[in-house]
Amino acid sequence: MINANKTLSLAVMSGKGGVGKTNLSLNLSYALNAGGNSLLLMDCDLGLANLDVLLGISPESNMQDLLISGTKPSDIVIPIEEGKKFDILPAASGVPELVEMDEDMQEMLFSKISKLVGRYQYLVMDLGAGINSTVLSFATIAQMRFVVITPEPTSLTDSYALIKVLHTRHNVSDFNIIVNQATTSKEAKETFDRLNMACEKFLNIKLKNIGFVRYDPAVTEAVRRQIPFLKYAPKSEASRDILNIAVKIQKIRMENMGKLGDRPVIKKFPDLST
Repeated sequence: MINANKTLSLAVMSGKGGVGKTNLSLNLSYALNAGGNSLLLMDCDLGLANLDVLLGISPESNMQDLLISGTKPSDIVIPIEEGKKFDILPAASGVPELVEMDEDMQEMLFSKISKLVGRYQYLVMDLGAGINSTVLSFATIAQMRFVVITPEPTSLTDSYALIKVLHTRHNVSDFNIIVNQATTSKEAKETFDRLNMACEKFLNIKLKNIGFVRYDPAVTEAVRRQIPFLKYAPKSEASRDILNIAVKIQKIRMENMGKLGDRPVIKKFPDLST
């Protein structure tokens, strides 16, 4: 059975770019893997990939090869932490046709990677920003959705638009919110409350506050050095915050093990956040 490890899939998304979504995806993956979990980090920003940049690596092949030349998924997977089963599935950059994949291409991709992702305990999908069709498709198939926001008003309005589209057009009602770049825990709570209030009032859904990551100069320096901040500054405030979120996710996974078995890894899943 391909899902013997009972894979939990996470989609990390944002309404707008520049909120630190990809960096959080990377460091959250490191935090989950540090807990002894096998993990595949999949770059789902298919036309504007940058996970490889954050890691300082240059993949020889990527998801474009998977879709166009028939390359096997296992041939493009890159081990990130040797001996810890932490791998990355890289995407392509500068390939606009991958940004708006049609349904046939999406189905081809999902069928190709389904057996691969079932070998891991976690699948973390770093989605592109915004509401294009590819982002919405990946967001819909994940078991848990994480929307990364910042205290900026534009982040809140764009995130509300993303949540609204997924809820009204795709019947998705469960969203976990991560507030990034908050100066204090109070600011993080106020930021979450503003978005949650709008969703309760206009969409009749409640968001889940899964945690926050404080603004930390170590994060900026780690990006410059192309090292995950969890490795560069493991005792920093941002690292402690991302570890707290990972602990919550691991608890959710353990509490819902019964829901994770006996089904394909890639499909529309039940809500695990309640």
